[in-house]
Amino acid sequence: MLRARVALSWSVLSSRQRPCRQPCPNMQESPVGPDGGERVEIAPPLPLWQRLGPVTRLAQAYGNSQKKRPYVTQTISSIFIFFSADLLAQSMSDDDYDPVRTARNVFIGAGTAIPAYQWFKFLATRFNYKSRVLSLGVKIVLNQLLFATYMNVYFFSMQALLSGDGISGAVQRVRDTLLTSWINSCKIWPIVMAFNLSYVPLEYRALFAGIINLGWQAYLSLLNRWAEVREAEAAETAAEAVALA
Repeated sequence: MLRARVALSWSVLSSRQRPCRQPCPNMQESPVGPDGGERVEIAPPLPLWQRLGPVTRLAQAYGNSQKKRPYVTQTISSIFIFFSADLLAQSMSDDDYDPVRTARNVFIGAGTAIPAYQWFKFLATRFNYKSRVLSLGVKIVLNQLLFATYMNVYFFSMQALLSGDGISGAVQRVRDTLLTSWINSCKIWPIVMAFNLSYVPLEYRALFAGIINLGWQAYLSLLNRWAEVREAEAAETAAEAVALA
């Protein structure tokens, strides 16, 4: 009799479900919070750039346009950046406003749009190693050695050609400005590129770089103007020397 009772008690205990230390697959989370109230799911906070109201909406519109019409969007953006940069540069100069100079910058800016877009696409899909630091470092070095050099040569040579200085004038302009502009670009653009490639979505990278490029192009416009003045003074001095000879 005692043995039967023990067997019965053991069968009852073994039939009960033991509590799970971890959530069981068939268990659903209770909708009731720990304080007895209704549990409310809280979404993670959005990034700062998505919480800026009109600025966020403008950036999103730009991103959508960039996806649908990348070449048109990039060309319009570059024209606006180079136009604004030249206005800024001329406002910092004592010379009278020169609309022809602004037109040259706009034309040059339009020519940089598609190469810059294709370059960012190329960097996004290449040199993606297992080490994120290695990938970023290679992309930054290539950007400085190749793209920054190309852009500076293009900008200063086109400035000279569009001013009527010819091939020899374009070569001289690049000699006068390239090294200085490249060294100064190494102080700014590696940091910009590191942030851009690490945190900015692909469709916004050209926009982010363009915002920084506004100030940079103003500097290049001033540097080009200083080179023009030096070259004009050198040509005048040479002409006076020939006249006195």
